[in-house]
Amino acid sequence: MAKNRASWSKRDVISILDFSREELELLFEETDKFVTQEKAPNTLSEKIVATAFFEPSTRTRLSFSVAALRLGAKVIDLSPDVSSLLKGESFADTISMLEGYADLIVLRHPSEGAALFAAELCEKPVINGGDGSQHHPTQAMLDLYTVSRTLGQIDGLVYAVVGDLKYSRTASSLLYALTKFKPKMVHLVSPEALALRKEVYQRLKEVSLPMEVHSSIEEVISQVDVIYLTRIQKERFADPDEYKRLKGSYVITKSLLEKSHAIVLHPLPRLEELPYEVDRTPNAAYIKQAHWGVPLRMALLNLILGDSQ
Repeated sequence: MAKNRASWSKRDVISILDFSREELELLFEETDKFVTQEKAPNTLSEKIVATAFFEPSTRTRLSFSVAALRLGAKVIDLSPDVSSLLKGESFADTISMLEGYADLIVLRHPSEGAALFAAELCEKPVINGGDGSQHHPTQAMLDLYTVSRTLGQIDGLVYAVVGDLKYSRTASSLLYALTKFKPKMVHLVSPEALALRKEVYQRLKEVSLPMEVHSSIEEVISQVDVIYLTRIQKERFADPDEYKRLKGSYVITKSLLEKSHAIVLHPLPRLEELPYEVDRTPNAAYIKQAHWGVPLRMALLNLILGDSQ
């Protein structure tokens, strides 16, 4: 484990594909410690973490801020709407400035590849908090941690990834993460117009992820252990009419879950695809999933910025 711990030191987090199973398992072990600890260690008291979110965020931005603060770090937040970006400052110059102010940058950006570009620009670690429809690695880490902590395993389970598979970076990141483990089967459930992008599907096939494509969750709901539900993302649609046609295509109801033992995960925010009545079912795992985002990101920051010994 010492070798794996050292591999995290000062590391960028751009794609879940950059991490081995062993490294992820170490992260989960470290997260367990923070879940159970009453008082967090003051390990990052000399560090500054910068958050730079060029898209709206509640859970990712706040959980990183809380995680850093609980470890004793200070947090600075770049708000694009009141920064020099409004004066025409380039993205590259903004990242260069943050590199001089902070020890680590957490970045969210609407453009795919923005986090990788930022990591290439600066020597300080960059964590991708979501870039376009491409990657959201720390969400995938949290998703798998929630499965492991709730069900006691990741291998050998049947998963259904449901909803917007085309634009959802959380869905594609989870699927990439599952290639590091041994799921029994992954059911891809979506309208045809929101099916997994060809390049993502092909990449998953190349590593032999067991997958089946479905248009209805009812076809598989009795078989699955984990339902990963995503909202239809209005902000990703060029055509508003197309969004109106597809919204509400997949709704996981309380009555539907009576046919299933599966836990329900959702990266949130939710819309009509996940009614509030589901919150009171034994299947609901998405609230604790969101809450565990703080200890997981504490473990992540501590591995990257803390003592690697």
